[in-house]
Amino acid sequence: MTAETEREVEALLFAAAGALSLDDLARRLPEGADVEAALAALAARYTGRGVELVCVADRWRFQTAADLAWLMTEERDEPRRLSKAAQETLAIIAYHQPVTRAEIEAVRGVAASRGTLDVLLELGLVRMRGRRRTPGRPVTYGTTEAFLEHYGLASLADLPGVAEMKAAGLLSLDLPADFAMPDPAALGPDEDPLEAGEAPEFHTDYLGEAEELEN
Repeated sequence: MTAETEREVEALLFAAAGALSLDDLARRLPEGADVEAALAALAARYTGRGVELVCVADRWRFQTAADLAWLMTEERDEPRRLSKAAQETLAIIAYHQPVTRAEIEAVRGVAASRGTLDVLLELGLVRMRGRRRTPGRPVTYGTTEAFLEHYGLASLADLPGVAEMKAAGLLSLDLPADFAMPDPAALGPDEDPLEAGEAPEFHTDYLGEAEELEN
């Protein structure tokens, strides 16, 4: 076995689309080439390296060392597509904050799904702001910095105009003449801050609400 045969086998294995058998290699090498010796030498040379020579089902191939497989794993964040109900709810909160669940229902004209608000809270697009100074002291909702980042907005002043929102099907209501962009950071004059550790009004397994969200 010559060093040249070892180089030739190495080149064939690197260039091959799949694993190669002894016969596959022998057919491509000069007559009399010691394929088995070349493979043994290569296996010894690559032992402990990032790429190793292995035999699988009587065929030979180079592959990543088993202990480095974790480097080949890619983690990606898959964006979640909001249902139409969630989009409408988010638009109402963005343009009317601070807003209560009852006010969201009044604007949309339908009962607010528990799962819809849970999804928006869990994704960090919406937060609980405080409690309205009205009977029952309902929780008020507003948008977050994550909402601005997600939609590429510097501030709420950069939100699309009402006409654009209506055209997109995200807003279908008549806003009052004195409507102005809200300040998501400041409590309103009729709001009290939340108490420490106060949990969201809805806290359900939103994945289990998938069918409800589609309605």
